[in-house]
Amino acid sequence: MKSKSRFISKERLEQITVFLKHLKIDFKTTQLNNKEIELGLNLINEALTHTSAEREINHEKLEFLGDAVLRLAASEFIERKYPSMKVGDRSALRSQLVSDEWLSKVGEKEKIYNFFLIGTKATGDPSAKATLNAEATEAIIGAIYAWRKDLEPIHRWLSPYWEETSKTVMADPHMQNAKSALQEWSQQKGFQLPHYDCKETCQSHGNPRRFFCRVQIEQDIVGEGWGSSRKAAEKEAARVALNELAPSKNS
Repeated sequence: MKSKSRFISKERLEQITVFLKHLKIDFKTTQLNNKEIELGLNLINEALTHTSAEREINHEKLEFLGDAVLRLAASEFIERKYPSMKVGDRSALRSQLVSDEWLSKVGEKEKIYNFFLIGTKATGDPSAKATLNAEATEAIIGAIYAWRKDLEPIHRWLSPYWEETSKTVMADPHMQNAKSALQEWSQQKGFQLPHYDCKETCQSHGNPRRFFCRVQIEQDIVGEGWGSSRKAAEKEAARVALNELAPSKNS
């Protein structure tokens, strides 16, 4: 992917340089020539420009590339860290290492939102911040790969986050995917698939009790849970159900 040279203000260049240092990419310590540095700056600027900003460039193409690069880099990480892991478990772990939720958390920790050029409408929507963080993080992954044609800078940046997430996932007998585990349990027992009934109890963004969910199998309510999103509430309800229905798996 090529990036045309575009005018970037001095202030914006300083922002991008500071941001790249967060990612352990410091131009002063590299062997890159001026043309290569210019390419990198333009790509990162493009990745950090949201469509809502209505500029000549935006993050979408790099986000698309980043999606594929992320999956490949995460697969390499799993191979390096857990070379004996079964394919099914690799797939379950990778799904957590590339999820929108994971991307959003990385973006939040890196304060990517502070560098993301966003239009007024998007800026005024607090519920969209998690999505914007995830989109920007994925676009930056795409930009780094388009620039360096190498996965190692991505590994240097993301491996600490993958290490942390992997420990949490591996400590969970259901690999952080209680909904899939509950569905599997239900099918093994010959029951109908679990049914989730979620209700929004308030409209306060970020409230961990914004949504309440009940999960039902056949005619029985088997679990209840709260969450800041419908998805989070469903996962919590499924986890509670599994603790009741298959306690031996959670011991």
